[in-house]
Amino acid sequence: MHVIATEIEDVKIIEPEVFGDLRGFFMESFNARRFAEATGVDLPFVQDNHSRSQHGVLRGLHYQIRQPQGKLVRVVRGAVFDVAVDMRRRSSTFGAWVGVELTEDNNRQLWVPPGFAHGFLVLSASADFLYKTTDYYAPEHERSVLWNDPDIGIEWPLQGEPLLSAKDRAGVPLKDAEVFA
Repeated sequence: MHVIATEIEDVKIIEPEVFGDLRGFFMESFNARRFAEATGVDLPFVQDNHSRSQHGVLRGLHYQIRQPQGKLVRVVRGAVFDVAVDMRRRSSTFGAWVGVELTEDNNRQLWVPPGFAHGFLVLSASADFLYKTTDYYAPEHERSVLWNDPDIGIEWPLQGEPLLSAKDRAGVPLKDAEVFA
């Protein structure tokens, strides 16, 4: 696998090696030993999630204030613009964001460490989104930051208004959010 640095040191783009020919392709989407060697991250993954969303759906920005989840995310069908926002107040990159396009064709993955909010916008007709997490989903600890908070300034590749859940419409601005020390 190839690891690409981002503007935020702890967030990594992962490019697995893909072996393809006229018949199709094969890739190892995850190998714990190789992931730890390549990223320096040696956390257990305890839950795998799969979501399907239609074009224009924006999910996020979500994080868990307790039981924070690291996420290794990828797209197996379609395309998304994926975003990680640093929610660690003592970090030199607090409030900064990284965005990357993940598609079924580029096979890229994004490592979103614990302490970050995460969200994505579906760019294709629909998208199947997979993510491995380092802790279990705990709805009582889930928080949501406003997807369009001007203090964060995410440059979403939007045409029109996104499709949002009620939870995401009710997200709070970063200045009012519960954050990590």
